[in-house]
Amino acid sequence: MIGDRVRGGMLLALALKDKGVDRVFTLAGGFCNPALEGFMECQIPVVNCPHEQIAGHLADAHARVSRKPCVCLVGPEGFANAVPAMLEAWGERSPVLFITGSSTLKRRGAGGFKEIDDVAIAEPLTKESIGVTDGGRIGEFVDRAWKSAISGYPGPVHLSIPVDIMFSSFERDAGRNERPFRREPAPPPRAWPAPADLDRVLDAIGMSARPVLIAGHGVWWSGAEDKVAEAGQALPIPIFNVPYHQKLLAESACPYMGLADIHQYPPSGFAIGTSDVAVLLGGKLDNQMNFGNPPFFPETTRLICVNGSQEELDGNRAADAILLSDPGAFLDALIARHGNRNRSDWNEWFDVNRRRRGAWVDETLASLAEETAADDEQSGPMHPLQLSLDVQAEMRDGDWLVFDGGNTHFWSEIAVNLAGWHGKTLGGILHPGNYSLLGVGVSLALAAKSRHPDRNVVLISGDGAFLSGGLSVETAFQEDLPITVVIDNNGGLDCISQQQERLFASGRHFATDFRDIPFHAMIEGLGGHGELVNTRAELAPALRRAFESGKTACINARCRGVISPIVLATTSKRDRASIE
Repeated sequence: MIGDRVRGGMLLALALKDKGVDRVFTLAGGFCNPALEGFMECQIPVVNCPHEQIAGHLADAHARVSRKPCVCLVGPEGFANAVPAMLEAWGERSPVLFITGSSTLKRRGAGGFKEIDDVAIAEPLTKESIGVTDGGRIGEFVDRAWKSAISGYPGPVHLSIPVDIMFSSFERDAGRNERPFRREPAPPPRAWPAPADLDRVLDAIGMSARPVLIAGHGVWWSGAEDKVAEAGQALPIPIFNVPYHQKLLAESACPYMGLADIHQYPPSGFAIGTSDVAVLLGGKLDNQMNFGNPPFFPETTRLICVNGSQEELDGNRAADAILLSDPGAFLDALIARHGNRNRSDWNEWFDVNRRRRGAWVDETLASLAEETAADDEQSGPMHPLQLSLDVQAEMRDGDWLVFDGGNTHFWSEIAVNLAGWHGKTLGGILHPGNYSLLGVGVSLALAAKSRHPDRNVVLISGDGAFLSGGLSVETAFQEDLPITVVIDNNGGLDCISQQQERLFASGRHFATDFRDIPFHAMIEGLGGHGELVNTRAELAPALRRAFESGKTACINARCRGVISPIVLATTSKRDRASIE
């Protein structure tokens, strides 16, 4: 406050308070001080993080869980550190407002203090990258960034505020005599389907005998996941999630089959490969969907893409039919037209897919039991799939599971489907997004715990992933958010090692091993609970003690390096180094 005037940082705080922002994530820097003063006076809580990348990941994580924009504030010296978090948020289409300080506007281009072209750098990683040019318009810029982040297909937005604007003084009501006069947050507009286009899609589904529905991120961001489960039950129709998914319906739900990924859930290959209509709802025909091409989607399958924004549809040009529609509106129409018709062909098709899921579960668990028996007999390290199953066995229904890593991620995806078939109903699942950025697990777990303080939140992390972002666990202690971290410790970047052993002519791996790191002792040193687990028999009681401790805990579990099905498939030939 400067007399009856305020700094630009206060205008930023007032604009964010108008939007109902309930916390800001930052690593406090000198360029941020005017904004921090504003947050203090506006009583907006600030979470001070040990690194700017962690601040960005925490904002992303909270946005994913709450489905509303969250704010990451960093100075110009920390902008580059926040870039990886922009990438991760972009991959998940998470509506994060990355607000960064920048060098002075009045001497831009003259080599100002810490001057970089942050607007240009952030542009390809965000929906919009905006440079503030007039302090009196800060409220306008915030309103624009907020609406951009949540409209259509959501995503991160970057707002750059020059330091001279941040520190300069302005009238407290600057810009408030212009529209919009109402600045509180409002729901984004939704696309309603054109009736003729909707009829064509519903008719195509109605004429099918073997339909499948693959649900993507757009379903989550539109809040339509309950309607997915309802449609799957009412038609009935087999439901699949895209890989790297948000949790859309319980894994124990009858219509849920698994991931649309033939490696992590092989029966999906039969379902999609023999379907006559496949509806991709709120998803993209990207590399995970083989860009809409055979053999993933056979030529004989009619491929329909339904998306809530034109931006998404523009990327789905390979579809046989497209429909611009909010996912919830489409599902309402689908249920109204085709629900509860008791069609014998759909019932039979649905039951076939249910039986195939059950058979896959039985076969996978039988094979695992043989390996686990051998591990137990030798008192050796665990199979990572067994680790994830045993962790879930100790969790209550409604608890949240987070996983982070390479093979750790893939084995945990499989374990969630296996446990779900036998009735485990998790409250939520979180993991790295499309870009597979390691080290986000702790941030995701903290967001889940903050939102659901009465639930256990467990992170299963590879040792490499924890080394990438484990320092963020300090925030668990600082914010009193006790989480349980289970380290799938195989002594290295095992996912990469296994690729190297199949790619390199020598058949050996290189530059991927770690020393024996006492992760459990690290957490104990910070004030938490830690235990080393060498065998499977030690795991369950250690988990129970971790939950009962009420502290942030680490179970450092020795596991075997077992190649996951997806890594095995993508490295089956020595000349293939990528996953495509």
